[in-house]
Amino acid sequence: NKRRIFTTMRQIYNLNTKWAFTKEATEAPKTMPEKWYWVTLPHTWNDIDGQDGGNDLYRGTAFYAKTINKVDLPEAEKYFLEVNGANSSAKVYVNGEMVAEHHGGYSTWRVDITDKLTTETLIVFEVDNSPNDTVYPQMADFTFYGGLYRNVNLVCVSESHFDLTYYGGPGIAVTPEIDGDDATVKVDVYLTNAKDGQELMYTLKDKEGNVVAADKVSKDETSVTFRINNVHRWHGRKDPYLYTAEVCLVDGANVLDNVSTRFGCRTYEIHPENGFILNGEEYPLRGVSRHQDRWGIGNALLPEHHEEDMDYICEMGATTIRLAHYQHDQYFYDLCDERGQVIWAEIPYISNHMPNGRENTISQMKELIIQNYNHPSIVVWGLSNEISMQGSSDDLLDNHNVLNDLCHELDPTRKTTIAIVSMCPMDDPYVQIPDTVSWNHYFGWYGREAKDNGPWFDEFHAKYPNIPVGCSEYGCEALNWHTSEPKQGDYTEEYQAYYHEELIKQLFTRKYMWATHVWNMY
Repeated sequence: NKRRIFTTMRQIYNLNTKWAFTKEATEAPKTMPEKWYWVTLPHTWNDIDGQDGGNDLYRGTAFYAKTINKVDLPEAEKYFLEVNGANSSAKVYVNGEMVAEHHGGYSTWRVDITDKLTTETLIVFEVDNSPNDTVYPQMADFTFYGGLYRNVNLVCVSESHFDLTYYGGPGIAVTPEIDGDDATVKVDVYLTNAKDGQELMYTLKDKEGNVVAADKVSKDETSVTFRINNVHRWHGRKDPYLYTAEVCLVDGANVLDNVSTRFGCRTYEIHPENGFILNGEEYPLRGVSRHQDRWGIGNALLPEHHEEDMDYICEMGATTIRLAHYQHDQYFYDLCDERGQVIWAEIPYISNHMPNGRENTISQMKELIIQNYNHPSIVVWGLSNEISMQGSSDDLLDNHNVLNDLCHELDPTRKTTIAIVSMCPMDDPYVQIPDTVSWNHYFGWYGREAKDNGPWFDEFHAKYPNIPVGCSEYGCEALNWHTSEPKQGDYTEEYQAYYHEELIKQLFTRKYMWATHVWNMY
């Protein structure tokens, strides 16, 4: 009865292949169904009806079922089912017993299924994207694709391991702070079932893999601060330099578990007169918004799709991306870090305030921040988008104050923002809540004229000179139509070209505007 010794670190066992799927069942099966059809994840059931314009979008419940054989799994003491995206609510059953449910379709969540595993284990997901008044989003101009549209994994670890269940976080948080030419780097880790005698090995590496700092301490020292001399700063598109923090939980010579994350060292300021400032230099944020879907695929994107999206955004010269209107795939946040894009990340608190949805805004914000804290590309947390479309109630204002305070509590290093619908009055009290604001303006497409954009921002800036202001959406549509006399609303490429040239003149010449985002890149 020798204690099992693990000389390898945590293992990730991918479960994407061969899921039985149906929209016809009414309850989770207790045995593997015979007449469902096979799908491979990532998968959405709205890849056709969510894009065909037929007003036939299926919003309801569907089921996924898969058997796993224990003999095929890596040896471990603990097994956690990891779901990277199930839209929008999901329940998971193991061998016929419901073991967890989750509400919010854009974030990672995990559940310990160790005690439920048998020789052959049936896993069933009941995924639901039907309308309700408790889970955001419910009203917006994008498709609420249903499905297991990101990876599903089994995380195999020792009994003592870095935390896997706290709002889907990575178990490690890195907080760099610039100090002259150097940086202090605080590394926090979160442990589960740590035992006496176990130790933590911290290592910081530069981009080339050289060790720049290291320490081996007791398992109780879960917060350690290092100093990097002559630190190499992360500087956007010009120089997106990344360090790596690795932490191992060890028992003597045996590695029980490990976590690692990349991080960047940088300072930034959002100045009400001088716009966005990165590492002490003015760094204008000119870019686009991005949705996570494409034709024929829906939201079930593969890595090559994320890479192609990023390649095109960089090719056009963008320095910023607004990741609308929800949490995107971790793979894309990693690309943002690598390619130097400055990011606005937000939750899908959008269009229609739901009094019964407050707890969901809080849980989605916690997941967004805890899961994405280490990404140097992210500079603002977005509280909401066009949420005052139907007016600002007391409950809406209170919900925003709660979210704003939550963001500052979870992450004192970043600012908050909102995207405000054009018709919202400048003096609406909710405009005063976040650290920065941006407006969704389409003057020259939806009403008014293109020339009105710049003067409107001048008016706001004069009225509220201490609130950094940007333009979070602007744009107009075009088909393959042409004319020698372009006019607003004609859908010609000539008018679209005029519109963007005119907006560039107006928005880019106003240095006080902290960011501008075209709606929409894709």
